[in-house]
Amino acid sequence: MKISKNFLSDRVWHFAQDYLQAYQLRFQHLPITEKIADWPSPCEQGIHQEIYSLWQPIKVTEPLTFTNVETALELTLHDDIKTYFTTLYCDSLDASCEHGDLSLLFAWNSKDFARLQENIIGHILMKTKLKQKLTVFFATTDDDDHILSIANDDGAVWVEKVGCEPHKKLAQSLAEFLQQITPRIPPKA
Repeated sequence: MKISKNFLSDRVWHFAQDYLQAYQLRFQHLPITEKIADWPSPCEQGIHQEIYSLWQPIKVTEPLTFTNVETALELTLHDDIKTYFTTLYCDSLDASCEHGDLSLLFAWNSKDFARLQENIIGHILMKTKLKQKLTVFFATTDDDDHILSIANDDGAVWVEKVGCEPHKKLAQSLAEFLQQITPRIPPKA
């Protein structure tokens, strides 16, 4: 079943808002991340305890595309891959599902989006060299050797060991997968 771009964008945005709400409920402030002076983000909303930035997910308003990646690699990326990574700027969002803990990856700013594209190109080149099914990562797991990826041919969500073929299908689509996860907020110190 083909999922519309708007439906997936809405799912990504709603999960980010659920995470934000759960975080604020536990800590009574926005999420924090280490402040890096030369790595600003539209997500940043102020300073916390002098060394942290308060942040929140922000919808991307500038045009972000994967045209350069598709042209360089002479392929078309699945629409879900492009929609997911161009919906919002955000720090990673921790989540849980019945299969374990994970962190959803996003671009923090436009420079990070460019870096993300470079990493995706590297991943695709590795998959091509190994003659494996083409996937694109979108999350890390609590097992450093495993990632969650989207199959480029049909958009299904898989677990794969880095450098290996996907081995465990988690959902038919990214939108379906996002409905299966819940925010994982760190405990209070």
